[in-house]
Amino acid sequence: MGLEHTDGLQNFADVFARQAPLVLEIGFGMGKSLVEMALNEPDKDFVGIEVHRPGVGACLGDAAEQNVHNLRVYEHDAVEVFADCVADNALARVQLFFPDPWHKKRHHKRRIVQSDFVQKLRSKLVIGGVLHMATDWENYAEHMLIVMSEAEGFKNQSVTNDYVPRPEQRPLTKFEQRGHRLGHGVWDLMFERVS
Repeated sequence: MGLEHTDGLQNFADVFARQAPLVLEIGFGMGKSLVEMALNEPDKDFVGIEVHRPGVGACLGDAAEQNVHNLRVYEHDAVEVFADCVADNALARVQLFFPDPWHKKRHHKRRIVQSDFVQKLRSKLVIGGVLHMATDWENYAEHMLIVMSEAEGFKNQSVTNDYVPRPEQRPLTKFEQRGHRLGHGVWDLMFERVS
């Protein structure tokens, strides 16, 4: 189930031995929700990228235990995987859930959601493909909304042109449930590639 960055550009139809919409998640943590999504959407193939080795191991263990066949993972930097391993127009959905908010102002430049990264990612989505982000940091949600609203080639799927309710396909994590109990908000953003 593991994929290697050193293998370079992948033909995911060969990797999964079928043609199916491809969903890629950046930074899946321990992988519980990614495994759950793969189980709940057997008509899609999932690729996860994570740099934290224990998280990759936990994800692979869960997937094997639950007999999941539509999931592969990279233990590598997401920016490099996008650049070297994913063909243009290959992805139906990209998921970025609860990325590091780098909450100190002087660290904001380290946030993964930046204009240049969004444009690199755009080329990997099919027309009609969706970038789905979620965060529990209101300041980061506002940053994401500004970056995406200014991004060429994307249209907000929110009817109010800001955030969307949590879609069914994104599982509620234990971390998120705890946040809700403490009165914390969570913001989901979904932007469709239109050009």
